[in-house]
Amino acid sequence: MLKFGLFVCILVLVSCNQNQTDHRKDLRSYKLAMVQMEVVGGAPGINLNRAEMKIKEAADNGARLALLPEALDFGWTHTSAREGAGPIPGGASFERLSEAARENNIYVCAGIIERDGEELYNAAVVIDREGKLLIKHRKLNELDFAHTLYEIGNMLNVSETEIGTLGLLICADATSADLVLAKSLGMMGADIIISPCAWAVPPDHDNEKDPYGTLWVNAYRPISKIFDVWYVGVSNVGKITDGEWNGWNCIGSSLAINADGEKVVQGPYGVDADTIIYIDVKLKERPAKGTEWYQRWGRGE
Repeated sequence: MLKFGLFVCILVLVSCNQNQTDHRKDLRSYKLAMVQMEVVGGAPGINLNRAEMKIKEAADNGARLALLPEALDFGWTHTSAREGAGPIPGGASFERLSEAARENNIYVCAGIIERDGEELYNAAVVIDREGKLLIKHRKLNELDFAHTLYEIGNMLNVSETEIGTLGLLICADATSADLVLAKSLGMMGADIIISPCAWAVPPDHDNEKDPYGTLWVNAYRPISKIFDVWYVGVSNVGKITDGEWNGWNCIGSSLAINADGEKVVQGPYGVDADTIIYIDVKLKERPAKGTEWYQRWGRGE
């Protein structure tokens, strides 16, 4: 009887371990929601209401991760953030997104403006299914004229999660010299790089003559090929109503490149192209840190 009981216990343990392995494997394939939403400059209440509805919609449609745009609360370079931005965590923007993630049992990545004492940062966060902050990133490669509003960050991070190791950048971070910021995330073990963006064009831009997106494909694709990572950027849509680019249009065209360097999708272009795009992410197995693969890349081979 004792032997039989021991045999049953062993079978249960083996079954549990197998189920855990299968579960982890399943979580490397999942649906990601690219939330290409409208952002109204200087209207955090409207924008956060819209973000909450989009996060719920994404979760209801089976997405495990919702990726939202840059500066979604106040709008990129909108000076109203000087008075209205809050800390991360603790501020209204973060807490509402955290609650939306928890209520809908979904990972959320979004760009929001952060106040730290007297300083403002163009920041982004990754929040887990329980509403916990996993990564806070402050934009490093900001456009020159935006320096009058935002301070510059000083670090990069990744987070190992059940849906892969997530790396976080913001918009023009992707185009840093020699793509060094994205390469650093690759070296840190990211399976997928996610990037809240605010892609904008002058009001007279003709997308038929000059199709938008080549800059980002050229930035994302080499990283995907080198490191076998997915790379996804999501831009808002809507008018820019403050700052140096007042009158320009944010036009979506959100982009996903898979781990083979292939374009999976490019979202619709236009100031009114508010939508959610769903993609099926299938992460690749990455070499262990410190292996010859990493050493070869470090030597530039």
